[in-house]
Formats: sequence, structure tokens, C-alpha cells
Amino acid sequence: MNLAGKRILLTGATGGIGRHLALKLAAQGARLALVCHDGRRLNALADEIAAQGGSACMIVADFSHAHAAQGVADSALLKLQGVDMLINNAGILDFVLFAQQSPERIAQMVQVNLTVPMQLTRALLPGFIARNSGQIVNIGSIFGSIGFPHYASYSATKFAMRGFSQALRRELVSHDVAVTYIAPRAVRTPLNDAAANEMLKATNTALDEPEPVAEKIIQAIRRGNHDCYIGQPESFFAWLNGFLPGLVSLGLKKQTAIAQPYAARH
Repeated sequence: MNLAGKRILLTGATGGIGRHLALKLAAQGARLALVCHDGRRLNALADEIAAQGGSACMIVADFSHAHAAQGVADSALLKLQGVDMLINNAGILDFVLFAQQSPERIAQMVQVNLTVPMQLTRALLPGFIARNSGQIVNIGSIFGSIGFPHYASYSATKFAMRGFSQALRRELVSHDVAVTYIAPRAVRTPLNDAAANEMLKATNTALDEPEPVAEKIIQAIRRGNHDCYIGQPESFFAWLNGFLPGLVSLGLKKQTAIAQPYAARH
């Protein structure tokens, strides 16, 4: 796929992966609607894109609000005069013992990580179907294939995103509308707090830099891949977990014991 001139709605645009996605997409000639809750950071990113000759408009939105998704979709359609691609990249996570996670935080995580992407997709899908053209890109996680201890709520939302992507792709089989699901492994971004970073170091967990992850995402978009899993051996374990979950549980037992004191800090 040639990205030049494509009108793309990108959520989570100023995050670790999102910022690199925005810069790379703009460099390839895409016209972007950038979404984030922080207007100052959005403005800085839009200015950086403009300085490099790219095109980007801003949409400030707080996805913890119940009806934010429809407003974002409407604004993107107006500002870009249509949308050709939706990239659901915004997300939140907690590294925490599930028993210590508040009900409010669980609800917020489901809202931001799952409900909003589904609502944005629903808002834009009729236009894609009418034109028989479009692409939905859902940024998931390896944790959407491996239920990972101390990330229970996050894993649940990403499992759901993977299932949603698969079901929607099958539903759209008679339309030329692509659905791409991306599953990175752990990435070095501000989403990881101090306790999580210490745990990742103590367990010798590999961390990818966001820039090469963004590059792999763009490659998957251009190729129209159905699924893209990033990082080994994590991608292999994601596959294995579908067949032998007990074996993966056994393999995680030691890592879980190491991680628990760090998660308990919350």
C-alpha cells in the first residue's frame, strides 16, 4: 500500500510508539489526525511534522470519558474530509497485583483499551464499507495471547482486542476493508512505571525500542498483514500458549515469583 495522501486517524499519537508512527507516516506523505489528551504535546508533535514538510491536525480527547470516541471520529472526518485508515494505538496499563487494582481503574482500562477502539471502528466502518476501501489497525500486545501475571486487566483487554480484530476481519470478508492486528512484546515506553522497569530488569525481560517497533508496524500496514507478532521468543510462546498453556504457565512460574514483590509495591 502506498501511504502517500492517505488520511489516517492515529490515537495515542504522542506516546512512545505513537510518536514514531506519526513521524514515519507523515514522512511517507500521509495526512494525519493526531489524538492525545495532552494538547501541549500534540502541538509539539504537529509542529515537528510540519517542520519536516508533513501534514497533521490535532484532536485533544480524554478517552476515559464515555462518549469521547464518537467526537474524535466526527472531528477527524471533518478535519481530514474523510478517513482512510484508523490506527487504534492509545492504551494504558498497570503492573499490579489484581487484588490491589481498584474497580475504577479496571473500568478505565477496559474503556480506553477496548471500548474506545471498538467505538471508533464502529463510527468509521460505514464509510469504509460504502467506499469498499479502508484499513483498521489495532495495536495489541503479546499479552493478548499470553495471560501475563500482574497484568491481568491489561491482558484481558488485549485478548479481547485480538478476538475483536479476528471476528471483524471475518465479518468483512466480502469487503475490501483490511483489519490488521499488531502484537509487540515489551517496549521501552513511559507506560512502564519505575516498579515495572525494575521488575523487567530483574527478570531479564527483553525491551524493544519504540522506533523499530513503529517501523515494523508500518511494514505490516503496507503489506496488509492480518496479524503481526513482534519479537522472539515471545512470539513463539504466544503460539505455544494456544496449544500447551500449562507448559507456558510452568515456564512463567519462576518469573512470577521474582516479579511479585515489585507488583506488590502498588
